[in-house]
Amino acid sequence: MKMRVISLVLGCTVLMSGCSTISDWFADDEELLIRRLAPIESQFTPSIIWSTDLGNGVAQYYSRLEPALAYGNVYAANRQGLVAAYEQKTGKKVWERNFAVFADQGLTSGLKKIWSSGEPAKISGGLSIAYETVFFGTENGEVIALNANDGEVKWQTTVKGEVIAAPSIEEGIVVLNTGSGMVFALDANTGEEVWVYESEVPPLSLRGVSAPAATAGGAIIGTANGKLVVNILATGQTAWEQVISSASGVTELERIVDIDSQPLVSGGIIYVITYDGSLAAVELRSGRIIWKREYKSYRRMSSAGNNLYVVDANSNIYALDSRNGVELWSQGALKKRLLTSAVPVGDYLVAGDKWGYLHWFNQSDGKLVARLAVGDDDEDESIYSSPVVEGRTIYTQTRDGKLVAIKTP
Repeated sequence: MKMRVISLVLGCTVLMSGCSTISDWFADDEELLIRRLAPIESQFTPSIIWSTDLGNGVAQYYSRLEPALAYGNVYAANRQGLVAAYEQKTGKKVWERNFAVFADQGLTSGLKKIWSSGEPAKISGGLSIAYETVFFGTENGEVIALNANDGEVKWQTTVKGEVIAAPSIEEGIVVLNTGSGMVFALDANTGEEVWVYESEVPPLSLRGVSAPAATAGGAIIGTANGKLVVNILATGQTAWEQVISSASGVTELERIVDIDSQPLVSGGIIYVITYDGSLAAVELRSGRIIWKREYKSYRRMSSAGNNLYVVDANSNIYALDSRNGVELWSQGALKKRLLTSAVPVGDYLVAGDKWGYLHWFNQSDGKLVARLAVGDDDEDESIYSSPVVEGRTIYTQTRDGKLVAIKTP
């Protein structure tokens, strides 16, 4: 069997010039064209500071798991159930906990882990850190709070609906938006329910929900029916609702108007974008729409200064003036590479892609200025969720469970 595999690889090398992986055999012409990166004039060389393995990743499942930074640590998780803390500077493991479920086979937990990885905990929504506590949820509706210093469980509860977006924490309240259309507010100290808000879920919507934004005494939520809602954080009472996009068209597919990314709040303005193509700036206090433009995305927006950065559904990147929505530049060189959000780092933006590359762009004009292969040009090592930045260091994880720290010179 080994000889047959070797022969196949050699055949690929000899018969197909430029054939880098066997998977290329099964890619159509369009995919090969998308995968082929045009040369760039690099302005600097990013470097990997450290890398570690989370054991498992998220495979091809839908997930928005990404690292979280706090207290000098990087906190990360995989879908199977591992949650761990690592020193930001060195990558040294501080602690880890495994929430995979093991059947009772009369074995010690240590032996169970040798023979089986257990039933997945299905951690999907991402980690949030506050009050020296790590908060996260699962597709099974479990919400868990861990001590950020040692990983010990502080409390655990269950809500009705999949938790597939990161919680938001403010004023002692943990806000979770679920796939059932229900928003839960829990006491950050105890996990007890404080209030519940329910929105209508259309017959067909995207796999995913908008992560809530909790700020200025309000819980800001984007819904699957195209509305932006602000609830008073302490009571759950609705302060206002604003329709960002209304369903139109004949088929349910044409009527998808999901707000699937976390609203961005800056300077008393909420910036929100829908999957069907509405980007709006909304006044936080009143819900009044200040300006509106046509961009289609399910990625989280970012900002720096007066610039607003959008990665659309086709992986085009745009810079807009946040004060009026005027487009400043666009970058389409990485179209259809399933780019993550573009995150500011120094004078640049950085985004990951489906084949494990990080790309750096000038904030001023969108020009591609650097590139780094974090994976091996393989979909299994895809960078599927937004990089996280502190200073000039970037932290990202891949679908196969690699956690990497990268320095931007």
